[in-house]
Amino acid sequence: MSNTAAPGSDAPPPLRTTRPSADEDAPPFPNPAMPLYPFLPRVATRHGLRMSYLDEGAGDTVVMLHGNPTWSFYYRNLVLSLRESYRCVVPDHIGCGLSDKPPLDRYDYSLKSRIDDLEWLLEERGLTKDLTLVLHDWGGMIGMGFAARHPDRIKRIVASNTGAFPLPPGKKLPRSLWWGRNTKLGAWLITRRNAFCKYAAKWCATRRPLPADVRAGYLAPYDTPAHRVAVLKFVQTIPLAPGDEGYDIVANTAAALDQFRTTPTLLLWGMKDFVFDHHFLEEWKRHFPHAEAHTWPDCGHYLLDDAGELAIMRVWEFLQRYPLS
Repeated sequence: MSNTAAPGSDAPPPLRTTRPSADEDAPPFPNPAMPLYPFLPRVATRHGLRMSYLDEGAGDTVVMLHGNPTWSFYYRNLVLSLRESYRCVVPDHIGCGLSDKPPLDRYDYSLKSRIDDLEWLLEERGLTKDLTLVLHDWGGMIGMGFAARHPDRIKRIVASNTGAFPLPPGKKLPRSLWWGRNTKLGAWLITRRNAFCKYAAKWCATRRPLPADVRAGYLAPYDTPAHRVAVLKFVQTIPLAPGDEGYDIVANTAAALDQFRTTPTLLLWGMKDFVFDHHFLEEWKRHFPHAEAHTWPDCGHYLLDDAGELAIMRVWEFLQRYPLS
């Protein structure tokens, strides 16, 4: 049977056992962050849209899911630390990172589509069992939405400054997000002035400022208003109440979390996160009372940058402590 897709087909490239050449299946956008992101991304095409993703290393599969306004760059140091012992699969969601950034008439940027994309990518790559999820920001809702569909496939969970349920009791949406979500001015600032990406790069690491090259790496994929559609839509589609787009998925995912009460779970939290703060951590603990939790009082949303090697060490130790075999 041929591994070559027909012209114009949405079939993905074949599962590779060797690294592609530098000019083969190149992502839509060149790597803007060498040498901090020393990887050769791969590409999968669905419905004519190209999704860039990392597939590094060999061993048990660890799927890392980023949020907004980051991309797989967020996990760069974790991939470098794990790939000698684990297979690290790290997609850039459509509209993010090195993936295609289509206009709204080509992609709806909904939570359902995000989960569908992830489900498709993993199934087409034959990754249908023994998965470890590493979740951050919107990656938590996308990843656990997928997990709710396929609880038997998930063997370990690592969650960091993220959610998988409606806004916890006592937590209000920060005013900056409210403006971006609900006003034309907020949308203009996000798309035309890149305010959301710049704010995150400046304020989401609180222990120490991000170095200039790291900030540039985070900002590079979102260099024009046309490349910030996903950034805006992630903000505009935050599901807060019944009737909001995606709220049914959030509610159903929350109702399914009891299925993971025996799944080894690690919670890593930067306590100075202005969104995913202690309210979210406590809600994770309520749903996952068995979880191992580590907190950093002086760290913010970009925990893998703020806490650095110590947070990565916690992930490594957790994976070693709960081998899938």
